[in-house]
Amino acid sequence: MSESLTYRGSGTAARAQIHTLFGQTMGYVAVTAGLFALGAYLGRNLAGGVGIFAFIAAFACLIGMRFAAKRSQGLTVGLLAAFGLLLGLAFSPTLTYYASMDTRALWQAGGATALFIAGFGAAGYATRRDLSGIARISFWALLALIVFGIVLIFIHIPHGALIYSVLGLVIFAGFTMFDFQRLRLSQDITAAPLLAASIFLDILNVFLFFLEIFSNAERS
Repeated sequence: MSESLTYRGSGTAARAQIHTLFGQTMGYVAVTAGLFALGAYLGRNLAGGVGIFAFIAAFACLIGMRFAAKRSQGLTVGLLAAFGLLLGLAFSPTLTYYASMDTRALWQAGGATALFIAGFGAAGYATRRDLSGIARISFWALLALIVFGIVLIFIHIPHGALIYSVLGLVIFAGFTMFDFQRLRLSQDITAAPLLAASIFLDILNVFLFFLEIFSNAERS
């Protein structure tokens, strides 16, 4: 009887820890998104060179988070905040360009991104199947997509931008499912900032792909 109570107690504690990790991670994602929006607003009149510097600095923060996670939770969260703000500065020229063309595409991309992340995130969180294989395939597919994007710079392919964006959405569907499965399986509370950074990158990339799709639809 006591063993049964102990097992139930440990199971309840594990579920509570999972819920705590989920809440913290998604809270960090929301804060990072808010800082990204702030950075995009502050950088709306900055030169393109500043954006490149901010992009490099953002990924320096991301790398720093991996080392800081083992030493200081506060430093890791601070680097995550800087990561979101710097990415906002880096992508501000891009977002300003799309906003000047058609603001409606921004709202459409935002709505589509919310539905996409909610759907594939829920699927990844709920599934019992190991998605690490999908993550590996998505990684190599992403490298191939980057090469395809470079080819598009030099060679005109009919509907190349649309193909690029659709393939990107397929790839990040895999990444999103994998990251949300990691969120469910992890029991390390200190991993919340790193998981938040990974999920935020999924959201950002999906948003940019949808933005390209909707802006192309408006131009055609």
